[in-house]
Amino acid sequence: MDRITRWACAAGLPVLLAVSPLVRPAWAMGSKEPEVAKVISQGLEWLAKHQSTRGRWTANNGHYPTAMTSLAGVAFLAEGSTPTQGKYAATIRNTIDFLLDNTRPNGLIGDPIHDDRYTYGHGFAMLFLSQVLGEEEDADRRAQLVNVLTKAVVFCGRAQTEPGGWGYVSAKDGQGFDEGSTTITQVQGLRGCRNAGIPVPKEIIDKAIKYIRSCTTTDGGVQYNSKGGGPRPAITAAAIACLFNAGEYDNQYVPKLQDYCRKNLDNISNQGFGHWHYAHYYYAQVRYREGGKAWEEYRDKVYDRLVKEISPEGCWNQGYVGPVFTTAVNLTILQLENANLPIYQR
Repeated sequence: MDRITRWACAAGLPVLLAVSPLVRPAWAMGSKEPEVAKVISQGLEWLAKHQSTRGRWTANNGHYPTAMTSLAGVAFLAEGSTPTQGKYAATIRNTIDFLLDNTRPNGLIGDPIHDDRYTYGHGFAMLFLSQVLGEEEDADRRAQLVNVLTKAVVFCGRAQTEPGGWGYVSAKDGQGFDEGSTTITQVQGLRGCRNAGIPVPKEIIDKAIKYIRSCTTTDGGVQYNSKGGGPRPAITAAAIACLFNAGEYDNQYVPKLQDYCRKNLDNISNQGFGHWHYAHYYYAQVRYREGGKAWEEYRDKVYDRLVKEISPEGCWNQGYVGPVFTTAVNLTILQLENANLPIYQR
């Protein structure tokens, strides 16, 4: 039984929905294969080497351990390893251990004392753990994961603001502040949970989609938050990926966002909008799901850039968050065509 079939069975989905990932990526047929494969290997080795003995990674100055650990874990899952199989099985198990050990009684995955933006970590942790749930073979461990994710969904619902978004912390702790990028993180994490068979109340997702729509400007850009702040290409790309995950494929609203992103993100040398790697982490998901020639042209440009940007040490140092973040998101982009993660599949 292949990986995706196991995941579908675990989530209670018909096995016919499971698509085998055992196909060669499209880029593997071209001359770029050795270069891309080399930087992927270098990046994964760098990440594995920098995992702490407790199973975590952090951003610069020790910040955001839950978010960084979850994003790094996703990069290893994208490679094809699982908690029990593959080169990085032990790395993934240690990642799971860290996240489970840092789950709070109220359902929060993370540390609200030492993380002033714990909602990011919570969302990324839901995403990562939901992707490994179907791979867990030990019954007790699987039950623990189900329990943690079920409570995590409840916490997420309680942390949602009245307009339907999320802020850097829960609505209560943040006095109702909301922000687009954290909202995307929660929705994608919730979708991962739902796909894995964890109950997710429909009203939470409906409120979030309504929030995203309310933050959309006339030119198709999604602004910083419900109060304004101007449209942001990075948040808009993340919003499209989020809407795709939620099953939103309408023929008027979503294309409007896509057009905005094409104008602002198709030129990958454009640095004016900031947060390049964060923006393309999500925009690559959007382009990959669209498929066809547009994806191939975009993919080749992004791959060329990432191959050139990797450091001699085997990581990516661009961006102010730190090399763990940039390396993890770049590796996810480079491995989308492996089709090893249900949340990113077409």
